[in-house]
Order: sequence, then structure tokens, then C-alpha cells
Amino acid sequence: MKKYTYTEKKDTRSGFGDGLAELGRANPNVVALCADLIGSLKMNQFIDENPERFFQVGIAEANMMGIAAGLTIGGKIPFTGTFANFSTGRVYDQIRQSIAYSNKNVKICASHAGLTLGEDGATHQILEDIGLMKMLPGMVVINTCDYNQTKAATIAIASYEGPVYLRFGRPAVPIFTAEDQVFEIGKAVNLTEGNDVTIVATGHLVWEALKASEILLEKGISAEVINIHTIKPLDKNSILESVRKTGCLVSAEEHNHLGGLGESIARVLALEHPTPQEFVATNDTFGESGTPAQLMEKYGLNADSIVEKVEKVLKRK
Repeated sequence: MKKYTYTEKKDTRSGFGDGLAELGRANPNVVALCADLIGSLKMNQFIDENPERFFQVGIAEANMMGIAAGLTIGGKIPFTGTFANFSTGRVYDQIRQSIAYSNKNVKICASHAGLTLGEDGATHQILEDIGLMKMLPGMVVINTCDYNQTKAATIAIASYEGPVYLRFGRPAVPIFTAEDQVFEIGKAVNLTEGNDVTIVATGHLVWEALKASEILLEKGISAEVINIHTIKPLDKNSILESVRKTGCLVSAEEHNHLGGLGESIARVLALEHPTPQEFVATNDTFGESGTPAQLMEKYGLNADSIVEKVEKVLKRK
């Protein structure tokens, strides 16, 4: 089994900021909007280099989505930036009516997603955003796992015509994907080969899935780990190919088990290849205040929980 290591940790929001800055140099049609969270979204470099292409909207997220939709009519490619909760829940009507319904070329870029927002607590954390966004017709939903993948995704979505929801986070996490990777929307990445169980993970849970696969190997269990960075459109062929070999699956995500990646996978399996599945996700609950590590431990979003669910699903084969 391939073993993954890392030399440094970095927040995925910095991958977004660096990708946006690179886009600013390469594509004059890229513009950026922010709802009073420039530092949190790491947008400073883009603004310094392209002040005329940046719009500070203030704490008026609904207005930001409307402005972004309007900018596309003139051929601009707007990237909006705020916390995931304010990027989706606060402005769902504006996204649905002004962006998704008319298929506007807006890139909704959301930081501080999930529990790992940490100490700000449940009012600022969001565990429903993937479900909200994937239900919108035509909306692409991306959830990246580390700094390099987030930077690559940010650059890639500028070339995609249509609305995109790009989800990333606040804490520093291991960098383990390639710096020179080509990000392909809708294409899963197989990280390890295995025969006993398929582990499909997204976002911060991908690294935890890799750690779990090493623990499982010590127990004599061979796990195939798949990184699903694009939740919609879902790479169902990669999932089906894997489960036809392994016969069972565990999904892992920093999101409610209702409406998330696991549910999308369950639908594919139910329709095309019924397979035992277990879920690592939050259990229909809000979060609370705490450090990211404390919250991931309490809510069972870590390698140990993945191992536990693997052992459970193996008994169902």
C-alpha cells in the first residue's frame, strides 16, 4: 500500500487565496468580491495586485450574490468570498434565484466550513451546506482536502462555465497531494489500492482516511481510499469499480450525514450496485464551540471512527 507523508501543514483557505492571486495575473476577467472577511479568506494579494477588480461589499452577503450575478452579464468571472455559513444558508434565496436558476458563471468560494471553524460555535459553523448546494440544478460542488488541491481547484473552476460552490477550511492540515496536480472537476482520485473495503472521503476527512488505512493494514485489512473532491457531479464510475472489488464501503465527511457525500453515494449504490455502507459524518446535529481537534474527536470525524465503521461494515458483507 502506498504510504502518504507530509512535510508541512497549511490551511486550505490559503490555497484559495494563492490560487485567486494567480488567476488575477493570468485572467483579466476574474474579479473578486468579499463580505468584510478579506483576511479570513486570504484575498489580500489579489486585492493588492488588482484593486480595480475587487469589490468590498461589507456585511451584505445577499447583495454580494446579486452583484456577482450581474457581473457575469458583462463577461466577468466573479469569485465571492465569505464563511461557508454566510455563503449558503444566509443567501440561499439569492443563489437559487439569481445564480443557479439562470446558470450564471459565479464561483461561490466558502471558507471556515464544517466543525473546524472551531471556537466561533454553531452559529458560524455549517454542516448542511453541501446538501443545500448539491440540490440546486446545475451547481457544481467541490470540497478540497489540502492546500495544493484547493489552489488547483480555484484555478480550474475559472475555466468552467457555470456556477460552482468551492468549500474549504480554516485549520492548518497536512499537505499531501502534488503541487503540480491537474484538477479535473468530477474525477475522483484513487489514493490507495485495496481489496477488503472502500473508504470514500472528502475534504479534511481524506487525510484521516489515509491514517485509518494504515491502522487497518496493521489489522490485516486492505482498504482502498478514494478522494472525492467533487461531490457534484459525482464520479460514480470510480465508486462502482471499487465496490465491485471490495464489496463494502465507508464514506467520511465533515458534514451532516443527511444530504452529504454519503447520501449521494448511497443513491448510486442503491440504483446500480446494492452494497453495505457505513457513514462517518455528524448525526443530524449542530456543532458547538471548541478547538477543531476537540470537535472532530467529539463528533467522531477522525481516523479512529473510520476504523470503527470499517470493522462494522465488514461484518455486513
